[in-house]
Amino acid sequence: MSRRLLTRLKRQSGGITRNGELVRSIDEVRQDDVIVLRLEDDSFLEPNSSLNVPIVFENESLVVFNKPSGMPVHPSIRHQGDTLGNYFASLYPELTFRSVNRLDRDTSGLCIIAKDALAAKLLQGNCRKVYYAAVHGIIPESGTIDAPIARERESIILRCVRDDGQRAVTHYKRLKHSEKYSLVEVDLETGRTHQIRVHFAHIGAPLAGDDLYGGLRADIGRQALHCGMMLFNAPLSGEQIKVSAELPEDILSLF
Repeated sequence: MSRRLLTRLKRQSGGITRNGELVRSIDEVRQDDVIVLRLEDDSFLEPNSSLNVPIVFENESLVVFNKPSGMPVHPSIRHQGDTLGNYFASLYPELTFRSVNRLDRDTSGLCIIAKDALAAKLLQGNCRKVYYAAVHGIIPESGTIDAPIARERESIILRCVRDDGQRAVTHYKRLKHSEKYSLVEVDLETGRTHQIRVHFAHIGAPLAGDDLYGGLRADIGRQALHCGMMLFNAPLSGEQIKVSAELPEDILSLF
């Protein structure tokens, strides 16, 4: 457990107990002792049961949703009540919303939510995500884009390729193409903000619909990006889990 999480437990009344009695983290334990950790959560999201997001996988530690395009993961100034967090709160009113991976509002696909702090910690950085994107033009059958990404100096949103940026590596494989677009499977070696969108714009093949980075919206009204597969180990059992979500119709229609 992280030091921060342990500190929170120590500060709470009854945070750590052994066989029903208060215990310190340095105390010895014996076989058959029952250790219980109780975390009080002070975060709150307004439940919204009118939303509908398919659940792809669920166990005692996590739930994986197939988020639609147009839905933010977290509430913001412009989005109060219409997010994945609000839907989660309606399904699990006793749990805190802890997203392990964060998708842009218009990116569709798999989003994993941990049901407790320990599961969130164990899943962080231990989840492989495979994306699918429709990009402009006919690109090579496979390739790697290794180009550092930095924040645009005058923007809090835009990112760009710049020598002083953080290293970013994107591997891709072309699955099919039409006269205008290529469908690519994307495997990220690093996880920078807007990495896929920035990297494909950098090689002259911006995502279809991604007008923020040079893509055109003639055939699709959002960036054509979908998180379609995830591989991770279940936090408690260690079992390897693989989940997938089919491409949405608006991306398929481009081909």
